[in-house]
Amino acid sequence: MEIVFTSMNGWTGTILYVDLGKGKSTVDRYPGELAYGFIGGRGFAVKLLWDLLKPGTSPLSPENLLILAAGPLTGLPVPSSGKLVIASKSPLTGGYGDGSIGTHAAVQMRRAGYDAIVLKGRAENRSILVVDDDRVELVDAEDCWGLSTSEVERRVKKDYGGDAAVVSIGPAGENLVKYANVVSQGGRAGGRPGMGAVMGSKNLKALVFRGSGEIPVADRHALKKEASETYRRITELPNYGFWRRQGTMATVEWSQENSVLPCMNFREGVFEEAEAIGGFAMEKIKVGQRGCPYCNATCGNLVEDSTGSVSELDYENVAMLGANIALGDLEKVATLNRMADELGLDTISLGNAIGFAFEASERRLLDERLEWGSFEDAKTLVENIAYRRGLGALLAEGVRYASLKLGGGSERWAMHVKGLEISGYDCHSAPGMALAYGTSPIGAHHKDAWIISWEVKTDRRSYSGEKVDKLIELQRIRGGLFEFLTLCRLPWVELGLELERYPRLLYAATGLRLGFDKLFEVADRIYCLIRAFWVREYGGWSIELDYPPDRWFEEPTRKGPCRGSTLDREGYGSMLQLYYARRGWSPQGIPRRSTMERLGLANEAEELSRYVNIPD
Repeated sequence: MEIVFTSMNGWTGTILYVDLGKGKSTVDRYPGELAYGFIGGRGFAVKLLWDLLKPGTSPLSPENLLILAAGPLTGLPVPSSGKLVIASKSPLTGGYGDGSIGTHAAVQMRRAGYDAIVLKGRAENRSILVVDDDRVELVDAEDCWGLSTSEVERRVKKDYGGDAAVVSIGPAGENLVKYANVVSQGGRAGGRPGMGAVMGSKNLKALVFRGSGEIPVADRHALKKEASETYRRITELPNYGFWRRQGTMATVEWSQENSVLPCMNFREGVFEEAEAIGGFAMEKIKVGQRGCPYCNATCGNLVEDSTGSVSELDYENVAMLGANIALGDLEKVATLNRMADELGLDTISLGNAIGFAFEASERRLLDERLEWGSFEDAKTLVENIAYRRGLGALLAEGVRYASLKLGGGSERWAMHVKGLEISGYDCHSAPGMALAYGTSPIGAHHKDAWIISWEVKTDRRSYSGEKVDKLIELQRIRGGLFEFLTLCRLPWVELGLELERYPRLLYAATGLRLGFDKLFEVADRIYCLIRAFWVREYGGWSIELDYPPDRWFEEPTRKGPCRGSTLDREGYGSMLQLYYARRGWSPQGIPRRSTMERLGLANEAEELSRYVNIPD
């Protein structure tokens, strides 16, 4: 895998390391084999975590690392390139955690000259980190502590100029809520496995970026030509006009029609009031759009919420803060979503936590009397979770922890995988999507493999090898290619943009002509190393960690065209074993030494063998 670049076209070739406790920073050049072997984004993040993080580190300790990583196309004038991966050891799951966020900070970080930033330690005082080209400094932020994400961004831009790019945490991150995230530009959010809590544990309120440099490119003319053609192609795709109207909100109607819209803590796959919170209902209260840098397929729908304030909606927050808690008023759903963005709470995990609390109250496991669909109850819980008050302090730990504390069989309907709450698709009748949740590298998240769309068009109830193969294909593309190039996947998955365009853009930027065979090998390397990270941090592995909640196996749905559905545990287990085999992992889900060596991870395999027995 060793390769020497005469120049790092596409990459800046530098990583910024900041010791917050000492208030010092260093800049290091990294070798070409890191770029070639891991490309960027998620690839850089997991490799840096593996190499630099001491195994067994507590996620909220100063010794944990917070990594911001870009890809070789990030910040270049190509479609949907304003993305940044934020990663760490997750306080919610105890394993690898990351999220991608659309933000001008991605562009400015790269223009400042960095492909990644590694933060360690804990600032002595509440601080903001300012990265202004080669000037790096910690600034006192005592007067910003307690502010909402939009308030701190406005204040920072007033101090550093309107061109300054900001990522910040809200009160939830300050209070170490385990699913606190990182927010930018008023509603762009990422890092749902608790990256905001890691920032808060480091006394870091925000990061501010300004860059004036130029990102090196192999062939600027070719890149401009390819990018221009791709921008034009996006606007010509058949679904472009409708996408600009509704974005991901059209998925509400699709999920309802296909019985996968989570309702009442994933008890059902349909919601009687789905029409009131769907894409067409959204259009009636829509007041604008918001998008990420360099995007001409903007998907952020701005609406007026029940207070008259502006909230940015997409499918996941409406599914989880609407249908999943039985709230059928879109303006009120929008209010909960805006509160979450301001407080710095992940809306997916938040909707799970509220749904879990409503069901626990219904089952008399709580003293509090909470009602399904109650906006006031939900609103109170949002605030109490962010500030860790009363019941909110329990829910701030996530539904896995809450179920262990409450007992009463609640662990069977605590909707998570590996501690990360499930995103917005019910899987009573979607075994392929259940497997996607089970094998997602960060816990139950749809980003890595949204197989459910393909699944409902085929034999949705089967437990076939074809589904396993399709799942791995999608993981290589969605969780691999787009995450290490660090681009948005939506033009491809939602509009049908040809996947072949991305290797061409990469070639123009870097001069490296990589086919899908090599790109998917990089994806496999990243997935293998992420699984090795989990195994190392957990001190072993159990296949039960790759299973979805018991509810989907044991409690049939009672409504909709798929009523009576449950997952088959034996069928799921057979698919999981086939998945392991296809990945080159053992029947226990541990990467084999031969697989790691084939993927260029021989040194990592040797280290992993110090903690667990690695099968050959």
